[in-house]
Amino acid sequence: MTLKKALRNPSLVAGGGIVLVLTLCAIFAPLMAPYDPASGGNLLYANEPPGPMFWLGTDDKGRDILSLLVHGARVSLGIGVGTQLVNAAIGIVLGVTAGYFGGWWDDVVSGLTGIFLTVPTLIFALAIMAVLGPGLVNVFLALGLTHWAYTCRIARSQTLVVRSLGYVQAAHLIGFRSGSIMLREILPNIAGPVLVITSLGMGAAILLEASLSFVGLGAQPPSVSWGLMLSTAREVIFTSPWMSVFPGLAIFLAVLGFNLFGDGLRDLLDPHMQVDHGK
Repeated sequence: MTLKKALRNPSLVAGGGIVLVLTLCAIFAPLMAPYDPASGGNLLYANEPPGPMFWLGTDDKGRDILSLLVHGARVSLGIGVGTQLVNAAIGIVLGVTAGYFGGWWDDVVSGLTGIFLTVPTLIFALAIMAVLGPGLVNVFLALGLTHWAYTCRIARSQTLVVRSLGYVQAAHLIGFRSGSIMLREILPNIAGPVLVITSLGMGAAILLEASLSFVGLGAQPPSVSWGLMLSTAREVIFTSPWMSVFPGLAIFLAVLGFNLFGDGLRDLLDPHMQVDHGK
């Protein structure tokens, strides 16, 4: 029944399809890319427009844009999805413990959450990158420590609701420890909203990584990412527009795919928002 509902949800199917295609491109990049970007390209084919030989054209070094996009998916998706998973773990731990224990710990976590929600994540990430310097490892650290506030707020609010339910109170009376109650009783029952906000955050994380790479603080040559491709293409945007159009479309599709997938999950997991898409 759940599978049938999922297949009738256009947002979930479309978003899942986009995410699946991009993930396969990232995993099998060496097999799918027509050329090897690490070879350095051929200046004889520099700035070639899209055509039969190079479907999406070439850059100013003669490298195939399609091959760069496929290999760039590894960095952009890897950093985006990886950092969001770290953020989700931080947000779940802080949110669940704050909602469960309350008191001074809840005040501390709520205060930190308010600060991180008030100041844009990109500002925090730029400040950290200014101290650590450019590089993919530093991007992972910067984004992995700054984008947890949304997950934390959802986890805390859901924990406050679940904590007062009968089966949690019964677990207290039986003598279960707090850690066991949070893992076995609370966490499984808040997994739906947390999973939705995590999937939605993956698109935002990919966009943040692209922004850092665009300003020169993210991926560094010879690494390839979609944001770095946009950064190198901005100087020839009028003479060779394909160099910026296709990386921009890749970022757009990735963000759109994760957002659609998150919306579909929300419709599927939230009984108050379910719509019969079969009609």
